[in-house]
Amino acid sequence: MHVLILGTRGVPAAHGGFETFAQDLSLYLAARNHKVTVYCQTDSKDESGEDLWMGVRRVLIPVKNTPLGTIQFDWIAAWHSLSEDGIVLTLGYNTGLFNLLHRVKHIPNAMNMDGIEWKRQKWSRIQRGWLKFNEWAGAVAANRLIADNPEIAKHLRRRAPQSKISTIPYGATAIFSAPLGPIERYGLTAKSYNLVIARPEPENSVLKIVRAYSMERRGMPLVVLGHYSPESNDYHAKVIEAAGPEIKFIGTVYDREVVTALRFHARTYLHGHTVGGTNPSLVESLAAGNAVIAHDNPYNRWVAGDSARYFNGEKDLAAILKELERDPSVLDAMEEGSRRRHQEDFTQDKVLQAYEQVLLELAHLRGAQEAI
Repeated sequence: MHVLILGTRGVPAAHGGFETFAQDLSLYLAARNHKVTVYCQTDSKDESGEDLWMGVRRVLIPVKNTPLGTIQFDWIAAWHSLSEDGIVLTLGYNTGLFNLLHRVKHIPNAMNMDGIEWKRQKWSRIQRGWLKFNEWAGAVAANRLIADNPEIAKHLRRRAPQSKISTIPYGATAIFSAPLGPIERYGLTAKSYNLVIARPEPENSVLKIVRAYSMERRGMPLVVLGHYSPESNDYHAKVIEAAGPEIKFIGTVYDREVVTALRFHARTYLHGHTVGGTNPSLVESLAAGNAVIAHDNPYNRWVAGDSARYFNGEKDLAAILKELERDPSVLDAMEEGSRRRHQEDFTQDKVLQAYEQVLLELAHLRGAQEAI
């Protein structure tokens, strides 16, 4: 079959969870002798046309790296895909309206519906309206909706029948070792720091985590990944201002080897996400055997399971940190629980095979349509 992947900035991954997933899935499908096309957003007119990357065909579309540029990119990619002989996988519904084109042209389309994006606090009323409309349009346009969490599947049943919805989480490859070099360059030693990997946005609870950690001395740093611009973003400024001397900001890190080492050697992984479904970063922490401390909501509880610790506010988190400082032996059971939870539902092969199965069903649907 030929799979056309829309909705990401492209491969190789250099931005976030969707791009990493698109990379992993496209390489998996290509290795299984499927033809794969990934639409890639570039900001240089010198990069346009097509090329081949590790057996994956890339269609390069130069647009400005702005919100309007991304909408333009999605439109061009959707229009281009109409002339292709294949089926479509769209990652995210931010421009789900455009997928009505595939419905009209009888091109089968599976759509990963991501989290409930329009609930994020950062959006204006107009932006929330646009996202909510596109969630509806994507649910109508797509032949199959993929929910990454049972709670997202429950939400989607307001938009589509159960028969149209598949629940497939994100996967990650289990990590049982990692070099020390990548963490030593940040002045860190194994199991002597705690870790946060999150975009610095209110719904990811970064400010609460930093405040709770900074209430007293912990004897080790809290390493925070992410890009902070306190001079232009009030929330970023509040996080920086609240940070005590043990908070260590190291910026954005996209090198997977470095991020993997940071995860593997961390004493705990703190996860504050409150909106959305199955977060890829949380899954990767399970795969690395991290002791997880997560915000208490149904999404995180389903992913991390019973061995994790859960907090709502700063006092909850501070109490958990204190408990683990008094009795570090608890960390062993938390790490074992993370490994067990990963093995149950989040192995990479299991997830990628599930996607392949959905896409094969759509390919058969297209074959049946063309035979009529």
